[in-house]
Amino acid sequence: MTEFSLAQFQNYLADKYQDSVSSSGLFMKLVEEIGEVAEALNEIEGRKAVSAETSLAYELADVLHYAVAIAAVNDIDLTQTILEKDQKASEKYQHRVNLSQFLEE
Repeated sequence: MTEFSLAQFQNYLADKYQDSVSSSGLFMKLVEEIGEVAEALNEIEGRKAVSAETSLAYELADVLHYAVAIAAVNDIDLTQTILEKDQKASEKYQHRVNLSQFLEE
C-alpha cells in the first residue's frame, strides 16, 4: 500500500484544484460529504436501512479530501496548524502527551 504525508496530499490537491474551484465550492462538497457520513453512521447504528452503496470509510475519506483541499487552495500548512492546535488543546485540557511528543516517542 502506498503511504503519503499530509503535506503531499495537500500539494496534490492544490495542483488538482488549481484555478478550477472556489473555497466555497469545496466547502459545499464538504458539507455534502458530512451528510453522507451521517447516513453511513445511521445505517451502522440501525437507524436506517443498510444500503450496499454506503461506505463509512469512503465517506470519511471524502470528508478529509475536501477539508484538506480547502486548506490547500488557501495556502494553509495543515501539518503545522494541526501541531500548533493540538499543543494548545493539550495544554488547555491537561493531556498527558501532545501530538508532537507522541510522534517523538
